[in-house]
Order: sequence, then structure tokens, then C-alpha cells
Amino acid sequence: MVSVPRLVIAAPASGSGKTTVATGLMAAFAGRGLAVSPHKVGPDYIDPGYHALATGRPGRNLDAYMCGPELIAPLFTHGAGGCDLAVVEGVMGLYDGASGQGELASTAQVSKLLRAPVVLVVDASSQSRSVAALVHGFASWDPEVRIGGVILNKVASDRHEALLREALDESGLPVLGVLRRAPQVATPSRHLGLVPVAERQTDALDAVRAMGERVREGCDLDALLALARSAPGLSDEAWEPEAYPQEGTRPVVAVAGGAAFTFAYAEHAELLTAAGAEVAVFDPLHDEKLPPGTAGLVIGGGFPEVYGPELSANEPLRRAVTELALSGAPVAAECAGLLYLARELDGRPMCGVLDASARMSERLTLGYRQAVAVSDSVLAAAGTRLRGHEFHRTVLEPGAGTTPAWGLLQPERRVEGFVQRGVHASYLHTHWAAAPGVARRFVEHCRG
Repeated sequence: MVSVPRLVIAAPASGSGKTTVATGLMAAFAGRGLAVSPHKVGPDYIDPGYHALATGRPGRNLDAYMCGPELIAPLFTHGAGGCDLAVVEGVMGLYDGASGQGELASTAQVSKLLRAPVVLVVDASSQSRSVAALVHGFASWDPEVRIGGVILNKVASDRHEALLREALDESGLPVLGVLRRAPQVATPSRHLGLVPVAERQTDALDAVRAMGERVREGCDLDALLALARSAPGLSDEAWEPEAYPQEGTRPVVAVAGGAAFTFAYAEHAELLTAAGAEVAVFDPLHDEKLPPGTAGLVIGGGFPEVYGPELSANEPLRRAVTELALSGAPVAAECAGLLYLARELDGRPMCGVLDASARMSERLTLGYRQAVAVSDSVLAAAGTRLRGHEFHRTVLEPGAGTTPAWGLLQPERRVEGFVQRGVHASYLHTHWAAAPGVARRFVEHCRG
């Protein structure tokens, strides 16, 4: 039985202030000297970067669609082991999940799987007594979801606060915090959400400090900690990447990082290491060579479209990536990595490993996907089924090679991506903890 005090921070809808409150709570409790484990519901890569700044620990995702409900508590326990407190930021509205899949992947489902109390963040800017009806509806919708209190956001004045508190007295739920209307903490956004921490390190630190200060001033941290400590123990065994016997030297797997490639799940590097690889992070914006001894390459998601000129200008590294791919070495590329391997992006030369051209688009492609591997590759055997997520505003022409990477089954049937030599490149983001054989297969190919 593992007992980690924990809170889930949820809201009736997106835009209510979940990220401010969750990140602020992490920073405030870490400032008290507590070891805080940060988590995010869903496939979001950006918020966990802010969580990591607030806590000094890796931000981790809990995605019941991609990993399955059965892995949520084990992954949580893995990340939260040895911590004094865990804070889980929800996604969208409390009961919003995968489209057409009921509660699957919703914050509500994750809170139940973790047996964690929920704190509801309510945007009170345009209401007074009605807030009680709203909170009552959310608290009574699913009796298995335990809403332990409310944090009121965007409160206009002392009079407004008094009206809200009076109304909520009848709901039986305590008000655990009140945040006044204030200029938004400087967390700029663009076409795919917040600007990642790696692109604005100093400003991001200032933003996280400001969130922490707002929460310290407006929230009852003692009451919130007491609520977190009321969560019962979890009997689920912690997830651990399976370690394999090592023979000979560890192959070097180069993993793209830096400001252009910020989308990565913490468990991927852990799985590669457990499978026998030496993980070496490099920055394609600045490094002109791959890490010494590179035997395989992983290029995850991010924003190559924002850094197209810089990526294109780094001709020595583009040449090194191309040579590695042409040698038949294993290369796994997701979304941004796919674009980087293309012939060009918005007219600028990229690596040219794939005979395809990419450009920015006004259309957002977003959503969960069910996929089956079309052919054998360095990641999966033909017929392997995985669940993934697409999230981009780019178009690749053609969208699939003569040997596609995936056949997408839902919500529409199509093929996409490229498998050629040792390259597996696709728009699809996947979570390898759901299929740990992916990392092992990749490392085995790196061994040759």
C-alpha cells in the first residue's frame, strides 16, 4: 500500500485557471520545503515543463487513452515515489474526455483511478449566487468523484467574494482559495498553446514564481494539504521500466532536445536506458554534430516551424542526420521530427531523408487515434496496435510513403507516415510505457 498525499486540480471548463492554480500550488508547496510530484492529465507536453520548474522534478503525464486506465495509478506511483505531495493538473472540463468515449481520459476518471480528492477551480468573473448551482452540479454528477473544495478565480472585490462565499455555504463545499482579478501572469501562447519553458527559461521562472505568490496569498495551503492527506492509500504497484540483461557496450541513442524539440514523455528516456541504451541529449539548433558514437536517433515533437531558419542554417547537423539515416541506423521521428526529416519546411531545406515537403497550415489537426503498424520497423512489428495523439498545424505532402508507418483506424481510416531503411517517421505521438517493447526493439536495432 502506497500512501502519497495528492490533489487533482480541475475546472468546469478550459480557461478557468487550472494551470495557474496547479502550477502555483506546486511552487507554493515546494517553497515550504515539500517534495512535490507534478502530473498532468492527458497528452499535453507544455504544462509539464512549467510544473518541472515549480517543483524541480520531471513533469509526468497521466493519459488513460494512450496508456490505458490500468496504468494510471502505477505511472502515478512511479513518479510520486518518495514525495510529500502530488499535484495533478486536469485537462479541459472535469468530465471532458476522449471524444465519443464516455469518461475515458477525463480528469474525473483519473481522479477516481487515483482515489484523489478534487479541487474545483471556478471562474467567478460573471456570476455570484449561481456559482453554488454550478458547483453543486459538478459535485453531484458522479458520486464517485470526490470534490473536496473550491478555489474561486477572477473575483472582483471583497463584496463579490462575500456573495460567492455566502452562496457556497449552502453547497457544503469549503472555499479553499480566492484569487482576485489580476493581469494574467506572463505565460504567452501561440498556435499550439503556451510557449514552452525551454524557449523562455528566465521569463518562465518569473511566471512560475508569480503563480506561486498568487496562490500563497489567496489559498489556504494548510487546508489544501489536509485535504491531500485525506486521500487513501493506493494498492497499485509502481510502474518501472523493465531492465534487460546488458551484453557488451551500451549503444548511444541521441535524443533531440532544446527549444525546437520539447515534446517528450519522461518515461521514454527511462525505457531506453532500461533497455540498455546510453541516452545522449543534443540540441539541433546549436550542435553541429551528433553525440559521439551515435547508433540511433530519436527526434520527438516540438516547434520546428518556429525555428525553421535556425534548423535549416545548421547545415552540418542536417548532413550528419542524413548520413546516419542513409546508413540504415534506427531513427524514430514523431511530428516535429517528421518535419525535420522532410525535404523542406515552408520552403527552407531540412534533412531531406524523406521525399516530402511540409508547410504551415491554418487547420489544426488534433485528437486521439487508434493505429496499427503497417509494416515491420525499428519500433514495431507489422500488426502491432497502439493508441496515439495528433497535434499540429502543418501539412506534409505526401502524407505517407510507399511503406507507411501507421494505418489509422479511428476516427478516420487512412495511412500515414514513412518506414524506409531504419527510419520510422510519423505525425503520431505515442506513449511507450503502454508498449514497452517499442524501446527494447529500438535499442536492439541500435545494437545491430
